Order: sequence, then C-alpha cells, then structure tokens
Amino acid sequence: MGDSIIYKLNSGKPNKFLNFLSGFIGMSIPDCLFRRRLPRVLKEIDKRPDSHYIRQRADYYIKTDRPFCIDSKDTLKKSRSWLYYTGKLGDYKRKMFHTAYYLDQHDVTRWFPKTFRWNFCPGDVYFTPESPTVVKSRLLEGDNSNSVILKLDKLRHFMFVHDVKPFREKENKAIFRGKIRQSRVRTKFLEMFFNHPMFDCGVVGKNEGCPEEWMTEKKTIREHLDYKFIMALEGNDVASNLKWVMSSNSLAVMTRPTCETWFMEGTLQAGYHYVEVKEDFSDLEEKLQYYIDNPDKAEEIIAHAHEYVNQFQDKEREQMISLMVMDKYFRLSGQK
Repeated sequence: MGDSIIYKLNSGKPNKFLNFLSGFIGMSIPDCLFRRRLPRVLKEIDKRPDSHYIRQRADYYIKTDRPFCIDSKDTLKKSRSWLYYTGKLGDYKRKMFHTAYYLDQHDVTRWFPKTFRWNFCPGDVYFTPESPTVVKSRLLEGDNSNSVILKLDKLRHFMFVHDVKPFREKENKAIFRGKIRQSRVRTKFLEMFFNHPMFDCGVVGKNEGCPEEWMTEKKTIREHLDYKFIMALEGNDVASNLKWVMSSNSLAVMTRPTCETWFMEGTLQAGYHYVEVKEDFSDLEEKLQYYIDNPDKAEEIIAHAHEYVNQFQDKEREQMISLMVMDKYFRLSGQK
C-alpha cells in the first residue's frame, strides 16, 4: 500500500496542525489545577522504584547546585534562530517565538506560579548563557552548567518510528536529506559524497547558497528506512533526525556530537549506540563497508540504540523529570 498524500506532504512527520490544536485545547484546563497537584506529584517520585534514575536524569539537565538570582529587569532579545527572554512565566507570549516552543514550555511551566521569573532561550542555541537559562540545546564543551535543558520543540525532535524492515534487507547505501545553511559539517559531507555511488544525498527546501545541483526532492521517513545507513549530521545545533534514526533498524552515522538536547546526546557511546566517523569524513566509506560486511555487528549497535531510545518512551516519567528540573530551577533562584 502506498503512502497517503498527507503522509507525503509531511515527509512522514507528525501533523503540526493537529499537534498545535491538541495543545491549545489542553490549555483550556485551568493552570491552578496543575499547581495544586505539583506537591503530590513530586512526592510520588520517592515512592517509585526508578526514583534514583529520575533524580539522576533531572540533575543531568540542570547541573548547577549553586543558588542564583534572576534579573528583576525584563529582557527580550531576538536572533534569527533563537530568542532570549527574562521575565515572569505568565508574561511569555506565543507570538514572541515559534508556537511549538510556547506550547512545550507551557506544558511544564503551568505547574508553577505565573509570577515566577526565569531566563528562557528557545531556538537553536549554540552558546552558553551567562546565567542559568532554560534552553533546548547546550554545548558539550566547557562549563555548560548555565544551560538548563528542557524538552522543547519535541514534535520535531522527539518522534520515533516502527521499522519493520531488517537491516540485512536494506539497501547498501547511506542517505542524507536536509538543509545546509551555515553547517560546516553538512557542507563538507556533500562536497565529498554528492553523486557518490554509496550515497543518496541532497539538500531540500530553499537554496540558501549551495550549488544548485545539490538541490533535490524530499523523501519521507519511510523512504529513508530503505537504506542501511542514515546520516545524522549536526545543523544549527543537534541532528534533529537522530532520535527516530536510532529507533529504526538502520544505523545512525555521524561525527562526534558537539551539543545535546533532552536526548542526552553527550552520553551516547561511539560504536555502541551509533557509527562515529571523523570530522573530515576520511573514514566514512571504510566504516560503511565494514558494517555491510559484518551485519551482526551492525545489528548489535541497532539493539543498543533501541534500548537507549526506550528510556524516553514513558510519558509519565518524562513529565516528572521535567517538573523536577523546573522545581530545582525555581528553588535555586530563591522563588520556592
């Protein structure tokens, strides 16, 4: 059976309109009901058999243990790919930045008083803020304790697939579809492997300065799953496809991550969860051929990747971790 028109129009990704509609309907529930439930939900964590794991995850996302102050002056700075906001939870509005970030932060912040203040930087963040700030992504290099990770833009970043095609039945090629913009890694990759027989790669969307021959049509996620290898290359920050690639029966191939999101990319192990290649891609062909010749080794990595992905599938636990992160943030800022 062929893919539906709607599926193809969305490239196999979840329908944004339906997700937003669900989010806005959910906002009709009074926030005060969530605030009343918060103490009880936080207490329930101690009774769970995985309470240690939950606290460990929360501490990973908010690394600082030192008290800090939120500036009493409201701030709003905008860039092409991010926004920096300092102010009350209740004063952050949907029109300030993308709707997806507004709905995702509201899922968590509605559990806390609207008068609480925070530093919030939604978007593709490739720097470390000067004071503790809630972000989607943070750098892995250096002291990143001021970057407090929350699960944001999750419709785009946190989707998974049910792949029924075994690795051994897939095509012996690697696929890449994505935008280039200012990504040095993606540009280098295409310069080396565009039109290479082991690769099906190209740039999608609007041409923002790359060679015209690189431009190509999109492929759906299901069409990606026909290939043994899927390139997961960082763009403005993380590779947004990494989560669903690791849930598939294809191998995720990427350079060592330089930043991370709620997915904790910094804890991934090369050769165990994914195939790591050098930044100059000089070993890429060799790595692909090795796993083509040794499918049992590839299947071991795929099994480990599935195990890693599974930890993010418990929605109730994920919510508890998010609440713990923000509860710690407001306690350290002296507001609780």
